[in-house]
Amino acid sequence: MIYLYKDITYIRILFAIIAASLSATAYTQNVKPFAYGDMDQWVVREIKESAVIGGNTKLLYELGPIDTIVGNDAYTNTGGSPWANSNVLAKVAGVVKTNTSVFPEKRGDGYCARMETRYESVRVLGLVDIEVIAAGSIFLGKMHEPIKGTKNAQSMLESGIAITGKPAALRFDYKIKLAPEDHRIRSTGFSKKSKVEGRDEATVVMMLQKRWEDKEGNVYAKRVGTMVQRYVSSTDGWVNEASYPILYGDITSHADYKDYMKIQVEERYTVNSKGKSVPIQEIGWADKDEQATHLILQFASSHGGAYIGSPGNTFWIDNVALVY
Repeated sequence: MIYLYKDITYIRILFAIIAASLSATAYTQNVKPFAYGDMDQWVVREIKESAVIGGNTKLLYELGPIDTIVGNDAYTNTGGSPWANSNVLAKVAGVVKTNTSVFPEKRGDGYCARMETRYESVRVLGLVDIEVIAAGSIFLGKMHEPIKGTKNAQSMLESGIAITGKPAALRFDYKIKLAPEDHRIRSTGFSKKSKVEGRDEATVVMMLQKRWEDKEGNVYAKRVGTMVQRYVSSTDGWVNEASYPILYGDITSHADYKDYMKIQVEERYTVNSKGKSVPIQEIGWADKDEQATHLILQFASSHGGAYIGSPGNTFWIDNVALVY
């Protein structure tokens, strides 16, 4: 009987080890990294700004296959990269200007992405200073370059990519340093700087939508899934494999619902079948069991929108993946 007891005990231990191994394997198999989501590959763009604003050569960084592009040419996603960011080339009235607020940064044997909220300034003919607040942002989609004006900034972005399946969570590594001020700054370059109430926060916005287009080319959507995370304090180093569940269906009665998760919290754009940039008209909540057609995902060092933020806010991310 003693030997039998020992045998049963060993068998139980063996099954426990096998079960743990299978569980770990299944979890690994259910994690689907985004293409270039490890932030290890970057395209470097060398842009020469116009002589009237100094004629400096500036570097812009894009997530994509390792490459260097020299020249003042508009950029489109390369190598199957689903990512765009707030680094842009602008041509306004023939003047070439850049903005860089997203940077690759060495991390271990690879790289991560660093997003900064900072002042972007330009001195025209050595006389006129223009200064705007630029937040660092990385998102799934495309940027329509060159930027030709400051009006309706969202229309310059194509927000979201196609998706199938039903992810359970978003996972990534992150690190945050927030500015100490209890207010933010609004600086558009065309009006006097002003204070905006409330402390600046780094943010992650994720929405799954079911979209359709009518015969006039208008694009509509219902919200299938939601995950919005805001960060109100700095971290003590890296937080690895942070996982945030996606809430499905109408979440207005959910304990984790916040007002900034509501329908059409801000206007986003896509390109319709006619090749025109149009607003995505989000009109309501979808049933939790409906299949989404598109995934919107954006990381940003500030949460207040264009030209609002606290210089110094910094948000690092790495190893972005979906968990199924």
